[in-house]
Amino acid sequence: MPAHHYSDSVVPLYTITKSIRTHHRQHATHTNTVPSEIIYPRNIPPGARTDVPRPSQYGIEDHEELSIPTPDGETLSAFLLRPANKSQARPVTILAFHGNAGNIGHRLPIGRVLTNDVNCTVLMLEYRGYGLSTGTPNEQGLVIDAQTGLDYIRSRDDLKNNKIVIFGQSIGGAVAIDLVSKNQEAGDIKGLILENTFLSIAKMIPNAVPVAKWLTPFCHEYWRSEEMIPKITKVPILFLSGLQDEIVPYVFLSSLDQFGDTNANEATDQAT
Repeated sequence: MPAHHYSDSVVPLYTITKSIRTHHRQHATHTNTVPSEIIYPRNIPPGARTDVPRPSQYGIEDHEELSIPTPDGETLSAFLLRPANKSQARPVTILAFHGNAGNIGHRLPIGRVLTNDVNCTVLMLEYRGYGLSTGTPNEQGLVIDAQTGLDYIRSRDDLKNNKIVIFGQSIGGAVAIDLVSKNQEAGDIKGLILENTFLSIAKMIPNAVPVAKWLTPFCHEYWRSEEMIPKITKVPILFLSGLQDEIVPYVFLSSLDQFGDTNANEATDQAT
């Protein structure tokens, strides 16, 4: 097992602040947009684009390392993890989207719990521009990546009859909300799990990094989850939040819960 793994909330506050100040100095004379490295700090921690822990390092024996092409020409790295105990394996595939820094290898401790303890199959998808995936991350691109991952599950003979659960952490929660809102009608998505995600990027920046609140009007990444989540009427949602999270306040997830409350009973009835 690696000596360390990346904590899955989001980038540490001091790291974001340092990044903002660096970009502010470099672009002070022509700042008209927020640099993508602030929203998508894919190079943090150092080596995150090349040093990707593998499932075998965490004792996950039954796995595949995948390269999945997107419709717009990128190639996404992914891990497909299967339960060790086949007799207890559930007919459930979890599509997992991680937070805004690090790579899928840093989240393998979570993948191990979901496969070995919960007995589900897990597809850990790497966004474009992260880890070993090609491209550069942006909102439009991550939307394509998420759909690509879901379509991949639906296309595999050994997975397409499984129930699908979408799991998103931090910015991955925004990715998950968008994906489920656009795919719920198919009926194969049976659940959505959101961990410490936010209402929108515009509301997130002043809370996560108060020194950068002046950047908010220049941000062209939106992730308006508070507008998308009321559209999810056919899939039940589980909200997970750390009350002491220093970056994503609990009130954000609580507010999302309230936005989704009007559809909760209908979604639960349809999923059971």
